[in-house]
Amino acid sequence: MSDSNWVSSSMPYLAPRRRGEADAWGAEAAARGRKGSQRIVYAGEVPAPEGVAALFGLPPGGPVVLRRRVIELDGEPCELTDTHYPVAIARGTRLAEPGKIPGGAVTFLAELGHHGVRVREDVTARMPGAEECEALRMAPEQPVLRLSRVTFDEVDQPIQVDVMTMPAHRQQLRYEMQIG
Repeated sequence: MSDSNWVSSSMPYLAPRRRGEADAWGAEAAARGRKGSQRIVYAGEVPAPEGVAALFGLPPGGPVVLRRRVIELDGEPCELTDTHYPVAIARGTRLAEPGKIPGGAVTFLAELGHHGVRVREDVTARMPGAEECEALRMAPEQPVLRLSRVTFDEVDQPIQVDVMTMPAHRQQLRYEMQIG
């Protein structure tokens, strides 16, 4: 994620990890001889932003569990990620606590019996706000990509909503789909 040569696919981030495996980001970075880490800036219940509330079928401002993270590559920030969970799934669990989750949140969700079977991603570009520029250590005239990912379970209910913000000049996103 540090330069335009980094091509990122969403697939490794959607499947639970095997016991003892590193989280998907750490594993992806390590496979390229780099160090992928994250800082958890906040974890707990918050009023849902309007778009997130709508996806979870909540009234605007209804409660959700938020995990806000700064994703880092070799110690440098490369992505801001807000991950939202329904309180019925996440309240009182590790998802609502600021500590790291062994194997990552997708693995923990699977351990709780919540398996993602369908994902929808939307990617948009825009100019960053001042706080984003500071957090990502980038110039204000450089655009960011905003990737919104909704993960649905086997009964087509959303179990996780991710909103990721990343410097556009440091990203190449890859989508591969099997037809038929």
